[in-house]
Amino acid sequence: MATKLINKIELWNLRGDLFGGLTAAIVALPLALAFGVSSGAGAIAGLYGAIFVGFFAALFGGTPAQVSGPTGPMTVVTTTVLATLVSRHPDTGLAMAFTVVMLGGAFQILFGLLHLGQYITLMPYTVISGFMSGIGVIIIVLQLPPLLGHSGSGGVVGILQQLPTYLNQPNLVALFLGLLTLIVVFTAPPKLNRVFPSPLLALVVGTLISVVLFGDTDIDRIGAIPTGLPRLKIPTFDLGELQEMFRYGLMLGSLGAIDSLLTSLVADSISRTQHDSDKELIGQGIGNCLAGLFGGLPGAGATMRTVVNVQAGGKTPLSGMTHALVLLLVVLWAGPLTAAIPQAVLAGLLLKVGIDIIDWGFIKRAHRLSFKGTGLMYLVLFLTVFVDLITAVVVGVFIANLLTIKRLTDVQSDRVRAITDSVDGANLTPAEQEILAQAGGDILLFQLGGPLSFGAAKVISQRMTIVKQYQALVLDLTEVPTIGVTAALAIETMVKDSLKRQRQVWIVVKPGQVQQRLERLQLQEFAQKQALRSPSSLPQLYQVENRFQALQSACERCSLQNTTAEEFSSPD
Repeated sequence: MATKLINKIELWNLRGDLFGGLTAAIVALPLALAFGVSSGAGAIAGLYGAIFVGFFAALFGGTPAQVSGPTGPMTVVTTTVLATLVSRHPDTGLAMAFTVVMLGGAFQILFGLLHLGQYITLMPYTVISGFMSGIGVIIIVLQLPPLLGHSGSGGVVGILQQLPTYLNQPNLVALFLGLLTLIVVFTAPPKLNRVFPSPLLALVVGTLISVVLFGDTDIDRIGAIPTGLPRLKIPTFDLGELQEMFRYGLMLGSLGAIDSLLTSLVADSISRTQHDSDKELIGQGIGNCLAGLFGGLPGAGATMRTVVNVQAGGKTPLSGMTHALVLLLVVLWAGPLTAAIPQAVLAGLLLKVGIDIIDWGFIKRAHRLSFKGTGLMYLVLFLTVFVDLITAVVVGVFIANLLTIKRLTDVQSDRVRAITDSVDGANLTPAEQEILAQAGGDILLFQLGGPLSFGAAKVISQRMTIVKQYQALVLDLTEVPTIGVTAALAIETMVKDSLKRQRQVWIVVKPGQVQQRLERLQLQEFAQKQALRSPSSLPQLYQVENRFQALQSACERCSLQNTTAEEFSSPD
């Protein structure tokens, strides 16, 4: 299985892959440092995460040109995990947090083995938009204290409560450097950006200015990061925190899966390729397991780095692996160079990330598309920021599904018709309308159309109660391609009720899923038992493929039954 999983390293695009990987690494370096500092695990954790996830997700993944590493959404969750576990367990909390990263990777591998990749991104856009915008808001709020020269803590709520204090007592040098960083990343000319990516340019410019002009000023800096290879982080569990750790692991795994597969779709569109969702999840999972094992942040497919890689010529997994190897060289030999980087500069870089994550395009026009969708998006955004990410997604998907079911039920209601005369049956042929007219209301034609979900069950029951008097029921399912269990049980109740009332029943259905599901209900066996209980009046159940044939047979039976009843009631 391992042989099949590993991507074949091809050299047909060697030059493009090497240049694409190098360019992606230049973009990834400042972001990896910033994500590491922001998470609380340290700048080196961001680099380790970029190296391990970037290399092994490319080696084992299913999206050829994708570049993976720490991302905004994954860092937000990691920050929460670290803060929670370290506060509860000062001695082992950090090791437990990296164990959660490994659990997240294990969940991703499980998702891939269960072939869940095709389903993970089947999420309403309103939920994804609100979720990602909420992540963007969280990143922005978390970067406000370092931007103003303070070390904020307490999460979003705590920072917002302390924000007036931060604003009243800003470190003007830190604020200047942070705003300068924002100006550089937002205004860098496109031509320069292609040669010297704006995040790296902002990092270099901000650091040089801080050293030359403000070398003696008291501002927070990263400090030198450790050089050399990382040490193993032995998985550490605490029985009291086991449930919480698995919950966080599932959160990381699910978020990483969504983040990666959405980026895979972007990679497909710009590289004209087709990714393998399940293989991509396995690759991301392996990368995250190893990142946690060596003290790195969890990662996912990174959209900006992937786009840069493709634009620079990267086309195969070799480009993502090259990106990771370049960052490894930085860790091995360039650790002391990070000592002077101001944290306010990193805050400026992450503010740009947060602003870019917010779905401004949809927010501006959501109200024109749907008020319900807009409300759902803002609800998910609010829950993401002030509650937690899992609750936001679960509540958002639940409400979105309810709204979808209501819309489908309304559509299905329009295609459920109870017809007893020729006037109602406007979609019937002239011959079928004539048969209904001759029957004089003795035949109830019950027509269903379109896929029938459980939302149609209530409509079926309501329509059946409208018509009380009929001798024969013709149930027309020819326009139903699929039927759910609940709708099938509603039809079973309708048929059994008619048979108990000594009425003839014709089911018009074509071979396929609907016929197979109805056969499993064993309605014929029920009809035979009812016939044995009432030998004087033999209720029967017929299954045919032609509606005209069913109506014609029902009309003949009704006429025969009426004639027999008249003869029985006439005097000798």
